[in-house]
Amino acid sequence: MAATVTVVALAAALASAAMRGPEPASTAYLTDAQGRTLVIRGFNTDGQAKVRPDGMPATTPAQVATERRDMATNAVRLLISWRAIEPTPGDIDEAYLDRLAQRVEKYGEQGFHVLLDMHQDVYGYYRPTAQSPTFGSGPYQGNGAPAWATYIDGLNTQTGLPMWELSYLEPGTMRAWDHFWGTTGAHSELQDHYLNAWVAVAQRFAGDPTVVAFDLMNEPYGGTRQGVEFEAGPLTDFYQRLLTGIRRVDRDHWVCVEPQALGTNWGTPSGLGALVDPRTGSARIAYCPHLYPPPLELGDGYSGRSRDQVDATLRFWRDNVLRVARRLDARGDGTDTVPIILGEFGLDTDQPGAAAFLSKVVATAEDMGAGWLYWSRDPGAWGPYDDAGAPRNVVEVFATPTPVAVAGTLLDWDASSEQLTIRWRPAAGVTTVRVPTTSWGLLEPDVMSETGVRAVRWDPRSGTLELGTSGSAEVVEVRVTPRRS
Repeated sequence: MAATVTVVALAAALASAAMRGPEPASTAYLTDAQGRTLVIRGFNTDGQAKVRPDGMPATTPAQVATERRDMATNAVRLLISWRAIEPTPGDIDEAYLDRLAQRVEKYGEQGFHVLLDMHQDVYGYYRPTAQSPTFGSGPYQGNGAPAWATYIDGLNTQTGLPMWELSYLEPGTMRAWDHFWGTTGAHSELQDHYLNAWVAVAQRFAGDPTVVAFDLMNEPYGGTRQGVEFEAGPLTDFYQRLLTGIRRVDRDHWVCVEPQALGTNWGTPSGLGALVDPRTGSARIAYCPHLYPPPLELGDGYSGRSRDQVDATLRFWRDNVLRVARRLDARGDGTDTVPIILGEFGLDTDQPGAAAFLSKVVATAEDMGAGWLYWSRDPGAWGPYDDAGAPRNVVEVFATPTPVAVAGTLLDWDASSEQLTIRWRPAAGVTTVRVPTTSWGLLEPDVMSETGVRAVRWDPRSGTLELGTSGSAEVVEVRVTPRRS
């Protein structure tokens, strides 16, 4: 019954979206401490952090350096978890935060921006044990919340079906979420603990320039409360409470909010409500949805009728995301959007048409003015490298130059494997470009501009090119290409 209702709701939402015209692109980006426009592109790292006893990803600094050379990435969505921060009620694990800070520092040394993602899947661990769990197997159908914060009241949590996502529909999982959102009227303390965990993280990283944003909850789920009732009510209220609490210890980092994944990952509208950022100055709130078209999740690949369905999903997703981002605009006048980051997308890249799908998603996101973070950096069929570290087809798709930070207002940019073109309204400061040195080489790239843009520094180790502007042009344009000799 639940599956039928979901399919019907999805069809209705998509039909409604199809009747509207396309939304204009976003006009907002994240900014760094210097006020420069940031273009976010990189990977989630990594799924193993969900279940490793130390809560840390397996990805090494050397692997990050390889990724940077191969694909010119500049950002990472780094998974953290409530269970690692607060392993027992009221006790913050400072050793875990120390390890996390060390990992953030390593990313900063390689010029990466870090988004800290409080991750969960299917709420949390349902059966505590001294053994290290394996995600999606045995009694472990989830991750994120600590065992002591998980109340299932003896109800079932396992579907026994191959799609782990269906565990969300099990009565025990629904009950755990209902307790968290206060639907049952019991365990009101759970959100207090979650807030305190975030405050501990925010306090630790306040003033850290490598961390650019806090992603408040990965793919929240409403339990027995669904759709607009959940998103506009408990979820929006929850985000407002977290935002207010974080701002008591950190005034400057961006905060990412996600819609409920069920449905919105497929292109349906979100009912998430507007938030008030209590910081002085402009709000620093970003909208960070995910994208997983159903045909690809079911293993159909990006070809034939499946391709048509995926393309339709992508159009609906684009327009609905932009509508929500405009609704969340801090000015509230409908003339602008909050920044958008596509926090997750991906597929088994052994499927037919995988490379074409990834190229289309990246083009769509960049046309929207949205950053993106692929799922994930883990080795294997979904990742950029195999188990031996050899590059897979993902690398070829993502191996393009990127305007990492633009001093001024970014108007548009276009990148291919052989060229980067950028147009912007200049402001004081240096604009930074990152190029894939594996394919471009270590020679300083050629910089061509008729509007006063010049190269001021080239670092072949990081593949970073710094650009300055001179003259009085209101709009500058530059073309960057590899130098072959």
